[in-house]
Amino acid sequence: MVQLSERTYYVGVNDFDKVLFEGLWPLPYGVSYNSYIVADEKVALIDTVECGFEEEFLANVKEAIGERPIDYLVVNHMEPDHSSLIAYMLEKYPQMQIVANAKTVPMLKGYYGTPEDRITVIAEGGRISLGSCSLSFLMIPMVHWPETMVTWLTEEGTLFSGDAFGTFKAVDEDVVDNPDTFEEYRDEMIRYYSNIVGKYGNPVQTALKKLSGLDIKRICSTHGPVWQDCIPQVVALYDKMSRYEVERGVCIAYGSMYGNTAAAADALALELEARGIPYAIHDLACNNAGDLGVSGALRDVFKYDTIVAGSPTYNNGIFPPVETFMKALQARAVKGRRFYAFGSYTWSGSSVNQLNALAEAMGYEILGTGLSFPQAYTREKCDMAAIADLLA
Repeated sequence: MVQLSERTYYVGVNDFDKVLFEGLWPLPYGVSYNSYIVADEKVALIDTVECGFEEEFLANVKEAIGERPIDYLVVNHMEPDHSSLIAYMLEKYPQMQIVANAKTVPMLKGYYGTPEDRITVIAEGGRISLGSCSLSFLMIPMVHWPETMVTWLTEEGTLFSGDAFGTFKAVDEDVVDNPDTFEEYRDEMIRYYSNIVGKYGNPVQTALKKLSGLDIKRICSTHGPVWQDCIPQVVALYDKMSRYEVERGVCIAYGSMYGNTAAAADALALELEARGIPYAIHDLACNNAGDLGVSGALRDVFKYDTIVAGSPTYNNGIFPPVETFMKALQARAVKGRRFYAFGSYTWSGSSVNQLNALAEAMGYEILGTGLSFPQAYTREKCDMAAIADLLA
C-alpha cells in the first residue's frame, strides 16, 4: 500500500510469476495490477486485481482504510486482470455497490454472476459524491474494450485511466514516478501499447481529445507507475503511437528453420550498424535466448519506419512465425511503413513474393523486389551492403 495523497491510496500488487500476459506476451520484468482507493466520508475502490492475489490485495486495502466499509467499487475496465476479484470483494464488503456503465453490466453478469441490485449504472459525465470530493466518469470505448471508461477526481486532478497510459514491468516500492521513470519504462510502455492497444489508434485519439480539457496532475493507470512528473512525456508518447508516427530506423523480424535466413538477418544488421542506421532485430520463433519474438518486433514496428521481414519458404508459403507477425501487423492496422522482404529456399522460393503481397495490401512502400536466395546463406548470394544502402 502506498498513500498518494490525504485521501488517495495505491493498493495494487506486482506479479513476477506470470510468464505470458494474456497467454501471449512475455513478461521478463513482471507486471503490476494497479488498484486504488479514494477515502473521504465515503470510500471508493477503483478496479481490483488479478485472481491469485486475494490475501495481498485485501491486506493492502485494510492497511489503507482499516475496518471501514467500502461504499463503491468503480469498474473502469472488465478485463479479468482487473476485475477477477469483484465477486471476492462483494463477499467481503456486502454493502458495497458496483459503479459501472451500461456496457459493463452484461460482462459483470457473464463473468461473475453479479446481481443487478449490486450495480449502479452511470453514463457519460455521471458523478458520485464521496463527501468533500466526487468522482465523475468519461467513456473511452475501444481503449481497448467497448466498455472502457476513466474516472476523474476533480479535487486532486487525478485520472484513474484504466489500461490507458499503462505499461508492462512491475513497479518499485514507491510506485510514484520520478524524472527518470519515463525512460526506464519507455520501451515497455511501447511494447504494452503495440501488443495490447495498437489496433485502436483512432479510439485512442478520440480519448486523448476528450481528456485534453482536464487539468491532469496525476495519472493512475492499471499497469505501471503512477504518473506525476512524467505526464507530458507519457501523453505525448501515446499521442505519437496512436498516430502511427515513427522515427527513421529498421525493425528486422525473421524466422529461420535451419539458420540460413537467420544468418542473412545478422549480416544485414551488421551493415546497418556500420552505417549508423538505428535498428532492432527479432527472431520471431524465439530461438535466441531472451528474444521477445513477435512481442518485441511489434514494439519496434511502433518505433521505426522500416520493416524488414525474413522468411524461408515453408510448404510453399511463409514460415508460420513470420506469417503470425504479418497478421499481427494487419490486425493493428499499422500504417505508413517501408517494407523489404528476404528469405532462403531449397527447391522453390515463394515466401518473399507472398510477403511483398501482404505488405502491399497494407499500403506499405515496397523497397524493391526483395532477396530470395537458394539453400545456404553466403555473402556471394546475398549483397547485404546494397540492401542496407536501399534501407538507409
